Amino acid sequence: MSDDHTPTDIPTARMLSWAKNSTIYRLERRMMTERQLFDAIVRKAKRKFEDITDIQLKAVADSAVTFAYQHAGLNDTTYAEVSTRSGVRNGRSKRRIAQNLSQKGVAREVIAAATADVDELLAAVVFARKRAFGPFRRGDGDRDRITKEMAAFARTGFSFDIGRAVLAMSLEEAEEIVSVRSA
Repeated sequence: MSDDHTPTDIPTARMLSWAKNSTIYRLERRMMTERQLFDAIVRKAKRKFEDITDIQLKAVADSAVTFAYQHAGLNDTTYAEVSTRSGVRNGRSKRRIAQNLSQKGVAREVIAAATADVDELLAAVVFARKRAFGPFRRGDGDRDRITKEMAAFARTGFSFDIGRAVLAMSLEEAEEIVSVRSA
């Protein structure tokens, strides 16, 4: 008998039912990308079903992803847009946002579309406010302090010009940027 699939290659009804319930549980709590959901289902299924095969794991995870798409629970474009807006509000650079989305399995085209209109200056001002840099700094900034602040901007993914512009702002200018652009 030369079947391509042995009975153990097909997921059981219990496995598929668990995958649907697990998908609902996860997506009710937070947005996920397709890859995040797939990886989470694989990871949990390995623990839940002791004798599950690799083929069954893939089939169970694929069925979970398909179920999520059928019920509009997954949308990488929406995920990228929401994450981008959140990232700017939290002071993350366009580069950092794109890197995080890429790590979560979002396609390059989707990332490019979501981050196309990122307001880098607003994000940099928010970052400066959170870290008490530049216009939000208490006291005077000596040369070493300013160098450290510029290095922090660079590590976060902001350009030299953006970092320099934020550090040169007055407190009033910075607060105006936050109030006008984040509205």
